[in-house]
Amino acid sequence: MPIPRPPLSRRAITVGAALIAILAVAALAFVFLPQDSSADTTTRDARITLPESPGSTGTVDIDARLYVPAETPAPTVLLAHGFGGSKDSVDGEARDLASRGYTVLAYSARGFGASTGSISINDPDREVADARGLIDWLAEQPEVRLDAPGDPHIGVAGGSYGGALALSAGGTDPRIDSIAAAITWNDLGQALFPNYGVTSAEGRQALGNIATPAAAGYGGPGVLKRGWAGVFFGVGAASAPPGEPGNGNGNAAASDSTGGSSACGRFAPEFCDAYTQSAVTGIPSRQLLDLLTAHSPVAVASNITAPTLLVQGTQDTLFGVDQADATARQIAAAGGNVTVRWFDGGHDAGGTNATSDRAIADFFDNTLRDSSSGSGAAPFVYSTQSALDERRGDRNRRMTAPDYPGLTSDSDPTRTRSVDFTAATENQSIIRPPGASPSAISSVPGLGSVLGALGSTGAGAALTADLPGQSATFGSDPLESSVTITGAPRVNLRVASLAAPGQSVLFAKLYDVSPNGTRTLPGGAVSAVRLPDTEGIDPVDVTVVLPGISYTVQQGHRLELSVSTTDQAYAVPLEPARFSVAMTDNAIELPTVSAVASANSTVPVAPLIGIGVVVLVVGCAIAAGAVRTRRRTVAEVDEDLIDTPLVITDLAKTYSNGFRAVDGVSFEVKQGQVLGLLGPNGAGKTTTLRMLMGLITPTGGDIRVFGHKVTPGAPVLSRLGSFVEGSGFLPHLTGTQNLRLYWEATGRPIEEAHLDEALEIADLGAAIERKVKSYSQGMRQRLAIAQAMLGLPDLMVLDEPTNGLDPPQIRTMRDVLINYAKTGRTVLVSSHLLAEVEQTCTHVVVMNRGSVISSGTVRELTAAGGQTEIRVDDAARTLSVLGAAGHDGAAIVDDGTVTVDLTDADSAVVIEELVTAGVSVRGFSQSTRLEDVFLDLVHRDTPGSVILEPDTSKDRS
Repeated sequence: MPIPRPPLSRRAITVGAALIAILAVAALAFVFLPQDSSADTTTRDARITLPESPGSTGTVDIDARLYVPAETPAPTVLLAHGFGGSKDSVDGEARDLASRGYTVLAYSARGFGASTGSISINDPDREVADARGLIDWLAEQPEVRLDAPGDPHIGVAGGSYGGALALSAGGTDPRIDSIAAAITWNDLGQALFPNYGVTSAEGRQALGNIATPAAAGYGGPGVLKRGWAGVFFGVGAASAPPGEPGNGNGNAAASDSTGGSSACGRFAPEFCDAYTQSAVTGIPSRQLLDLLTAHSPVAVASNITAPTLLVQGTQDTLFGVDQADATARQIAAAGGNVTVRWFDGGHDAGGTNATSDRAIADFFDNTLRDSSSGSGAAPFVYSTQSALDERRGDRNRRMTAPDYPGLTSDSDPTRTRSVDFTAATENQSIIRPPGASPSAISSVPGLGSVLGALGSTGAGAALTADLPGQSATFGSDPLESSVTITGAPRVNLRVASLAAPGQSVLFAKLYDVSPNGTRTLPGGAVSAVRLPDTEGIDPVDVTVVLPGISYTVQQGHRLELSVSTTDQAYAVPLEPARFSVAMTDNAIELPTVSAVASANSTVPVAPLIGIGVVVLVVGCAIAAGAVRTRRRTVAEVDEDLIDTPLVITDLAKTYSNGFRAVDGVSFEVKQGQVLGLLGPNGAGKTTTLRMLMGLITPTGGDIRVFGHKVTPGAPVLSRLGSFVEGSGFLPHLTGTQNLRLYWEATGRPIEEAHLDEALEIADLGAAIERKVKSYSQGMRQRLAIAQAMLGLPDLMVLDEPTNGLDPPQIRTMRDVLINYAKTGRTVLVSSHLLAEVEQTCTHVVVMNRGSVISSGTVRELTAAGGQTEIRVDDAARTLSVLGAAGHDGAAIVDDGTVTVDLTDADSAVVIEELVTAGVSVRGFSQSTRLEDVFLDLVHRDTPGSVILEPDTSKDRS
C-alpha cells in the first residue's frame, strides 16, 4: 500500500531558497571582491623557468607575482596557495603582508593556474624543489633583503596544500628564516586513511607516553576518507579555464592551463596510478602510503630549525588538530622552536580566516622582522566552543596557555579528567547492513560546521542521527561541573567482530547531550578504526583516540560515546558484518589545558554575526531539502501503478567519463511474469539492474516498483530480493549463518524470512552447516539464490542465476522460478543462456548499446523471427494456397515439406486454410529458436563491433 506523504511547507522551502541565494551572493562578494590594501604596494608578474626534476632536460614555467612594499629592500615572504587555487587565491594575504613592509612572492604551483607541469603533491624533487628555485630567483631581485649573497631574509607561508609545502621547504632549505603553516597535514597517508584504534601493547604504551593534548596513535592502514579524497583528487583530475581563481585553502575550483584528457588529469601518472588502486578498494597500498609519507612534512620535520607557526582549525574533518600536534612534536624533538595555535575554522568552515591570517602576519613581525623574538616558549592560543548558551549569548572564547603542553621537557604534560560512564556499558551488538546502506551522516566535506549546527535543530537531528541497529551508545551521568576538552579524548573498548578479513571497520564519536536531549557533535568529526583480523570471534582490546576538539561541556550536560558501523564520509566495506562492543573500564579520559580567557578578544563580532546568519540559513535550507528528499523517497507513489511490480521509463545513466551506459530504456513487468533481460556484454543490463536496486542513481528517467519511485534506500526496496554481481558471503561463516546474518541486517523478524523454504531451494544438504569458504562455485550460487528469496519478495531480480550449476540443478532452478511466478510474484532474470531463458521466461526484453531493441512474449519473438516448417502430402498445392493467402516467401524443401515465414499469422488459421483447400497437414512446427532471434536483432542493431561497457562496479554515484 502507498506510504503516506507527510505535510510539507513548500512556502518555507521557497523562502529559504530565496534567502540562501541572496546571502550566498553577498557572502561570495565579501570573500572574492578585492580588499583594501596599501596604495604604496606595487606588483609585477613574472614567469620563472625551473627544472622539471633533478637531472631532467625538461622545464616548467611557474606563474608568479611579486608584491613590492613602499620601502625596499625588505624581508620577503614566499606565499603558497591551497589545493585547487593559484597565485590569485592569495592576493588578499599578499597585499596585507606587503602593507606591513614585506616583499611577497605569490605563485601558482605546477599544474595550477597558468603554471605548466603536472601535480605531484609536494614531491621533494618537484614542487618542493620549485620553492628552492623561487628562493634562488628572489635572491637576485633588488627589492629583497639579503642575509648573504644568494640567501634572502625570507619566510614561507601557506594554507592546506601550501602549508605542507611551506613545512617541506623549511625542512630542505636552511636559508628559510621563518615558517607559517595553516590547516595542513603531517602525514598525508594517515590523514586520508586514518586509523585511530591502537591494539598492540607497544602501540598503546607509546601512545600513553605522549604528553601533548591532541596526540593520536596510528593503528596501521586505515579507512579512506572517500568524501574528502574525492574532492581532493577530483580537483586535480578536472580541467578548468586558465586564470580562474580559487580561495587558497583547498576548497576552491581548480584552474588549469595544462588540461589533460586522461583519467589522471593534471596528476603525475605515478601518483595517480597509486591512488586509483587504493580508491577502488578503500584500503591503501604500501606503495601509496610510502609515496604520501615521502611527500609530507613528516619526512623532513626533524630538519626544521627556523621558528615555525602551526595554525590548525578545530572545524576540520580533513586535517584535524592531531596533524599539527604530530608536526609540533617532531620539530620540537629535533630542537626546533614551534608555536601552535588552534582557531575556530578549518576546511569545514571556509578554510583560514582573518584571525589565522592575522596570527601569521604577527608571527612574521616577531620572527622575520625582529629575529630576536623567535626564541623561547611561545604561548598556546586557542578558541573554545560550547553548546549555544541562550543566557550568555556567547559561543566562542579565546584562551591562552603559557605554552603547548607536553611539547618539551620544560613544559607541563597535558592534564586529563576521567569521566565515568554508567549508561549502557555492557556488551552491545551492532550490524553493518549489506552494501553499508543506509549510512550514518556525521559530516559532508566542506560543510562539517553547518551539519554541526543542524544537529541542534529538529530536522538536523533527524538527518545526522545515528542509525538504529548500527550504533552502540554509552553515556555518562550529568556533569556536576563544566569541563573544557582541549585535545583528543581517549577511550578503551573491547570489540568482537564477525566480519570478513580486513573489513572490521568502526567509527567512534563523542556527543555533548544537553538536559533536553539535544546532541551536539563537536567539530563534526569521527574517528575511523580498522581492527586487525583475529582467529574466530575472539575480542580485541583497542584504545580509540577520538577527534581533537576545543570544546566546553556545560554543567548538567552528559557525554555520550557512539560506536557505529557506517559513515557516509568514508569508504565503508560493503559486506554485512556484526560486532559486539563494550567499554573495558567504563570511563573516558578527557584532555584539559590550564589557560586564561583573553581580556580583549580580537575576533570581529559583527562579521561573525553575519556569517552565523548565513550558516543558519544555509543549514535550514539544507535540512529542508534533506527532509523533502527523504519524504519523497518514502512517499512518492503513482497510484495507477500500485499493483504493477516494475515500470521503467526513459531510464538513462551517464558516467563521469562521458560513457552513456543506459540510454532511454523503458519496459514494464507485470505480476506473474518471468521476464528475461537479454543483451550482449556492454548492453547496459547490469547497470539497469543496479539502478533498479538503488545501488547507483540514474541520470535520467524513472524506476517504479509497485508504484513507488526507486531511490537509494527507498522503503519499497524491502519488497525486492536480488542476486547481482556477487553474493558477498562471509567465508568464515556457515551457509546458515550467512543467511541469518543477511536477514538480521534488514531488521525484520526472523519468522518473516521463510528460512526453511530458502534452505530447501539451496538444496545443500549437510553442507549448509559448513563454512562458505569450502563451497564450490555452484554451491555458492545456490546459496545466493536462496538469499535472494529470503522473505519471499514480491519482485525477485537475478543476474546469471544458473552460473556454476550442473544440468539437473539448472532444471530444478527453472522449475523453482516458474513455480515462484505462479504464486503471483514476479521474476526478472538476466542471463546469457538463451535456451534456458526460452524455457523459463514468459517475456523477454532485448537490450543493445544501452537501449531496448525488442520486447514481447517469448512466443512473439520466436514467431516473428523465423521459419515455420509444415509437413504435407502435396507441397506444390500448399505453396499455392499459402501464396493466395498472402504468405509470401514460402519454399518447398522436399516433396513433403514446405517452409514459410508466418510473422504474426495465427497458426490455427493457416492450418484451417490448408485443410479447407484439401491439403493434408501432417506436421506443423517452428524451427526458430530464441537464440537465432537474439543474434539477428543484435547483429542488425550493431554497426561494427560491440562497444564494451566499462567496469563500474565501484561507482556509486
